[in-house]
Amino acid sequence: MSFSIYQLKPKFQQLLRPVLAGLARRGVTPNQVTLLAMLLSLLYGLALVLAPQRVILWAGLPLFMLLRMALNAIDGMLANYSGLKTPLGALLNEMGDQISDAALILPFALLPALQAPLVVLAAVMALLAEFAGVAALLAGAKRRFDGPMGKSDRAFAFGLLALLVAGGAAPAWMNGLLHLVLALLAFTIVNRLRQALRNPCAPPIL
Repeated sequence: MSFSIYQLKPKFQQLLRPVLAGLARRGVTPNQVTLLAMLLSLLYGLALVLAPQRVILWAGLPLFMLLRMALNAIDGMLANYSGLKTPLGALLNEMGDQISDAALILPFALLPALQAPLVVLAAVMALLAEFAGVAALLAGAKRRFDGPMGKSDRAFAFGLLALLVAGGAAPAWMNGLLHLVLALLAFTIVNRLRQALRNPCAPPIL
């Protein structure tokens, strides 16, 4: 397994644990948290599309990425805490993540300093990486979250790219980071498929 920021998830969850009881008492459901994360991502992505020249929006993207990761962690924790894990919740979680990724990655293509085809390719490969993780279920393995460019890693990478944009970094640095992200995404796709074949836990689904 390659290193991924995802491996730090248990410690991140510990920091969020104090809010669980309060959310449960207020009747907040995991699906509501999942949908909120997706809606906020769509709204932030729309703001970037409508005003790509606003430096403050790019500077704030890393903080929003952190908020999104917190909400993504809370929905699963809340489902376990309240006993509300459902098939619908699992589907919403997967679909919401992909929609949020696209909403927050694609606006980078509007920036003149970045090569738009690289941004679009990164969005497509991010989708393929998560598809590879889910496809592991078809091979009789558990859902794979292997890195080195999983969801949390992408949030960090594009948060860093947003800071470079806000700071007026040279295009070569920003496009170079995109090339690195693409290479790591390709490795991630192969790695998840390989790990799925190496770690079956049930007969393949035919």
